[in-house]
Amino acid sequence: MKKAFLFDMNGTMVDDMQYHVIAWHKIVNEMGANLSLEEVKEQCYGKNEELLERIFPGRFSDEEKQKMSRDKEIAYQQAYKPHLKLLPGLAAFMEKAKQEGIKMGIGSAAITFNIDFVLDGLGIRHYFDAIVSADDVQISKPDPETFTKCADQLGVAHGDCLVFEDATKGVEAAERAGMQSVVITSFHEPEAFSHLPEILFFVRDYNDGQLEGLFHHRN
Repeated sequence: MKKAFLFDMNGTMVDDMQYHVIAWHKIVNEMGANLSLEEVKEQCYGKNEELLERIFPGRFSDEEKQKMSRDKEIAYQQAYKPHLKLLPGLAAFMEKAKQEGIKMGIGSAAITFNIDFVLDGLGIRHYFDAIVSADDVQISKPDPETFTKCADQLGVAHGDCLVFEDATKGVEAAERAGMQSVVITSFHEPEAFSHLPEILFFVRDYNDGQLEGLFHHRN
């Protein structure tokens, strides 16, 4: 059985990815990108500065990208705050993991500003003994550093960690870290993950009965 659960946040703990896409869509198109919502969705992975560099290679300074990133997060938070809630079943799932002595951490491509918005807005910070944000790594997912650093902070071997993810780049990061994943299908359908073999199963939310098997037969 796994000794630690590592959670991505956006789309995995809270169903907020569409709010990120809409916020980015407005900002990048105001800068002349002329991208559809679907095209922006495909770019929604990794650090904000990495996303901006993919869309506008070499165009903006680090300071400009940081300001655009902050503006985007403020717009996202204002739009999503009235709807802020955990995915169904997650509160009970985390409580059961805590009772069973399973360590929990967050490994997210979000900046600390956004992680604080979710954890403190929902009062769930006490569940997590490790938090790794975009601010804590050199390269974001699909590089494995987010998850390896999270596991190291928990003091758990990489192979003893189970990752909860909603994105293909996140699952790739987990596999490169030597970890298996459970995929939450809030943002992508299972077909998008067909090239990634280390997935235990897919769930729509944390009420799925398959998750009970993660707790069975523990000492």
